[in-house]
Amino acid sequence: MTSAAPEISSPVGVIAGGGAMPFAVAESLAARGIAPVLFPLRGACDPERVEKFRHRWISVGQLGRAMRLFREEGCRDLIFIGTLMRPSLSEVRFDLKTLQLLGHVVRAFRGGDDHLLSGVGRMLEQDGFRMVGIKDVAPDLLMPEGCITRAWPADNARSDIERGRAVLAALSPFDIGQAVVVIDGHVVAVEDIEGTDGLLQRVARLRGEGRIRAARGRGVLVKAPKSGQDLRFDLPTIGPRTVEGVASAGLSGIAVIAGNTIAAEPQAMIELADANYLFVIGLQA
Repeated sequence: MTSAAPEISSPVGVIAGGGAMPFAVAESLAARGIAPVLFPLRGACDPERVEKFRHRWISVGQLGRAMRLFREEGCRDLIFIGTLMRPSLSEVRFDLKTLQLLGHVVRAFRGGDDHLLSGVGRMLEQDGFRMVGIKDVAPDLLMPEGCITRAWPADNARSDIERGRAVLAALSPFDIGQAVVVIDGHVVAVEDIEGTDGLLQRVARLRGEGRIRAARGRGVLVKAPKSGQDLRFDLPTIGPRTVEGVASAGLSGIAVIAGNTIAAEPQAMIELADANYLFVIGLQA
């Protein structure tokens, strides 16, 4: 589910985790005449890149302070974007507002990342804010349908793509991960807490150890959101780093769901994929 293309109010609060995507979203908003205000998460967001934008630092577990800052900046609409290492409850220092909502917080932590983000989003919405998604605020950052590289998937790769989509659909109820590697019909690895980069490093290691015997240039990384996932939160993301990992793992390309996958630094990603004879394709949802 996602919001039905709401009219976005300016400014938009960008709750920013790690990586490049919070800044890409802020730049996309600014290009459309919508003022972004970044709320970078301590310990996750890049402090040097934040300085380019209006910003107010926040911390995990400080819901009361965060809500006060959102209101001070006039941000009714909020978006979560970027990577975040999930802390344990024992590591989080709660403020009074968070303690008042502790039962909801504990329930949110008892599940995968989608469950956690959706739970925190509901708490914010109950306090008068509106959670929006990439489709609402920066649709230009989403993967288009079709192949965006010179290379195209061969028949064996297309079969691996279909197997990968089926595996991810079957795993969706368990809120485990959003990526799988399939080589010649064999499910080689599934994404877990280490993320897509770790998944591809694992495949490269298995190939180096001789545990994967298929020739280089076969197999596909398939990424897709979970069935029933709230598409405002935690969409799959690909970018140049993903392409580097796929090349190191000896795969033939990347397949993702068009319109439901974020494409970070798309031009650099395409150039790197072409240089490595890899395909990147957006599949029909």
